[in-house]
Amino acid sequence: MIRHETNKNMLLFDLLSGNSNLFHFITTRTGGVSQGEYDSFNLGEFAGDHPADVAENRKRLASSIGVEVESLVFPYQTHGDKALQVDAAFLSLSSEERKQAAAGYDALVTNVPGICIGVTTADCVPLIAYDPVQKVLAAIHAGWRGTVARIVPKAIHFMADEYGCLPTDILVGIGAAISADKFEVGEEVVDAFRFAGMDLSNASFRNPATGKCHIDLQAVNKQLLLSEGILPENIEIMPLCTQTRADLFFSARRQGVKSGRMVTGGVLR
Repeated sequence: MIRHETNKNMLLFDLLSGNSNLFHFITTRTGGVSQGEYDSFNLGEFAGDHPADVAENRKRLASSIGVEVESLVFPYQTHGDKALQVDAAFLSLSSEERKQAAAGYDALVTNVPGICIGVTTADCVPLIAYDPVQKVLAAIHAGWRGTVARIVPKAIHFMADEYGCLPTDILVGIGAAISADKFEVGEEVVDAFRFAGMDLSNASFRNPATGKCHIDLQAVNKQLLLSEGILPENIEIMPLCTQTRADLFFSARRQGVKSGRMVTGGVLR
């Protein structure tokens, strides 16, 4: 189940919403100032939108979630498998130094209250992982390349290694992403999953008309979470397709590379 907070233009996971120490969100595309393909609440700095419009949109996001805009930490993502610890040392850096230090990371992990960590997506799978015992939050970006690289298991390991989190305590929300019906891939992508040792038997199908394979990236990442000991009842999947729901989401598959970006993230209170 999900809840749509129309006044804040955000989607929330029911599973995570009962935790008073966490505010989490997935933004929609409405409520901003961007134009054209970025209409209107584009939060991606690296998608080709006017910087002033992105800056205004980020100010609106910060205001709506009750933090300073300087407390927003969204990395330049590279579809890789690295997790970054957002700690006191990172937060002591200047704004430009933070941007440089976070470049190349596809997962952020923190236990610092008042800091909003998040990842940007426009079809890829965004995830929030939260340990209510250790009060640790992670935001993870998993496109197909990151999924093959096992960014999600590596982020869970990072939470365990750096903060002592137990998989059985961790709650995970898997956000809106492109659905299997719309995520048609070539054989090179199928081979990449196979070479990585991933079983697609329950997370893919072939279109009988085209012979093309379709992969369910949300389902693959759920399988990876289960393999790491995350309990099935502690995983929630948002059943919305970014490609088909043009009213709610940007989609690179639908719009091309110059689409806007949503943010999936959270703040520890």
